Amino acid sequence: MPGTSKTLNEMTLIERSSLLQTVADALEATADEAGEDGDTRFVLNSMCIANTIRGISGDLAQRDLIVAELLLAQGIMLVHQFSNRMRRRARH
Repeated sequence: MPGTSKTLNEMTLIERSSLLQTVADALEATADEAGEDGDTRFVLNSMCIANTIRGISGDLAQRDLIVAELLLAQGIMLVHQFSNRMRRRARH
């Protein structure tokens, strides 16, 4: 087992920033793929969340953790939805 999962509250500022950066990068990557498919709405939604995540990642105080958790959940859900959509297309 690689390690125990931590909550945002248990992470260091560097760990939090890294997680936020990873999710923002994933959103941008899926936005690029969605753009190639012509899904403008998905591109705009993904980039909006990615940019908001990047905006808070540098100055993430304890009081901002609830906001960060919501943004992470939204970002991860968008990436997940896009991944599922691509899998369904590949099967057909």
